[in-house]
Amino acid sequence: MADALRIGIAGLGTVGAALIKVLQTRSELLTVSCGRAIDVVAVSARDRSRDRGFDASDFQWFDDATELARTADIDVFVELMGGNGDPAYSSVKAALSRGLHVVTANKALLARHGVELAGLAEQNGAILNFEAAVAGGIPVIKALRESLTGNTVNRVYGIMNGTCNYILTRMEKEGLTFEACLKEAQRLGYAEADPAFDIEGNDTAHKLSILTTLAFGTQIAADDIYLEGITNISLDDILAAADLGYRIKLLGVAQKTASGIEQRVHPTMVPQDSVIAQVDGVTNAVAIESDVLGELLMVGPGAGGNATASAVMGDIADIAKSHPGAQLVPSLGRPAKQLAPYKRGEIQSHEGGYFIRLTVEDRTGVFASVATRMAENSISLESIVQRPKKHDDKAERQTIILVTHATTEQSVRRAVGAIKTEGYLIGEPQVIRIERPKAA
Repeated sequence: MADALRIGIAGLGTVGAALIKVLQTRSELLTVSCGRAIDVVAVSARDRSRDRGFDASDFQWFDDATELARTADIDVFVELMGGNGDPAYSSVKAALSRGLHVVTANKALLARHGVELAGLAEQNGAILNFEAAVAGGIPVIKALRESLTGNTVNRVYGIMNGTCNYILTRMEKEGLTFEACLKEAQRLGYAEADPAFDIEGNDTAHKLSILTTLAFGTQIAADDIYLEGITNISLDDILAAADLGYRIKLLGVAQKTASGIEQRVHPTMVPQDSVIAQVDGVTNAVAIESDVLGELLMVGPGAGGNATASAVMGDIADIAKSHPGAQLVPSLGRPAKQLAPYKRGEIQSHEGGYFIRLTVEDRTGVFASVATRMAENSISLESIVQRPKKHDDKAERQTIILVTHATTEQSVRRAVGAIKTEGYLIGEPQVIRIERPKAA
């Protein structure tokens, strides 16, 4: 049997603690499965005295994660600290520069420095694994990097943020406001005290940028994504979507077009009978559309200590099973130097159309004006519904809901901009894309 694989872990929060418990309680099973023992020999954490539910007395402790990466007698450096800067960045660089294999769950680090780190791993004969960085326990990275070799991927999309999916699910099922659901998510630990990174779509954008690179062979472009969060989704939108046969989900979508790569993150209406519409709570789902396989949809836990630790453990096990001198799979699917420059594609028209909600003054001519503005921008309407609504101040207003046929983002924004100048609009209009996934 081969020598034990020696592990150093930087970061002993929820995921790090869960990982060590798995390694300690499943050690015999892992040894048999991997053909060698896996031993944690060094760790780094800010608080040595904290009770994490396991005996850490046999580990070599480092106050500085980068020092662990530079000097510890290990084979694999596991980075679970988070953040796109130091100490995560400097410690991963230090480990790869030594030729150590690296496993990380850090999507922010990869979205900012992934191409550089992949190149460094290749230069030094090291493996850089990051299954846990996207969609928690769902093995989407392995699928794109290895399992779908030979397929041409056309589109990748999915629900990649459990916080947003939890909020939208609670709003629909219990008729609660966005604010009430956010507070509950924070109480349960699904959302941070400052939830902006999740609810504004940035977390999904980081994950999508990594999937885009693996799917299409381009350099990571996390800052070049059309981005819209869920903070403007109201209970009225949720109810209107349900009446029309849809549910609202925050989706990340990447697809290849004639003009480049289209990347977007935004609230989306999906048919209630589609598989992705049934994904509730903190669960994630990722779909991959390719020419040979067709569509592959993977659903599972997207976050949490055990789900993330499971993905990290899978990455470690792959390293334990690898043979010295064997050809390594490029970290990003192809050698870093061969990744094509990212070219942002124009957002295309699509079969789903758009949902547009307008709150307007209840007076003659408004309905006709709205229809005219749509026609002027060559927007064909699938349906148009008026909903009278009285407020406590006795002032009458109505809600107009439009569902368009296939059209472009530019045309919709132009039409809505023209409506804003007419003087009858109350508040901001709501515009939500409609997607009709193939998986149903």
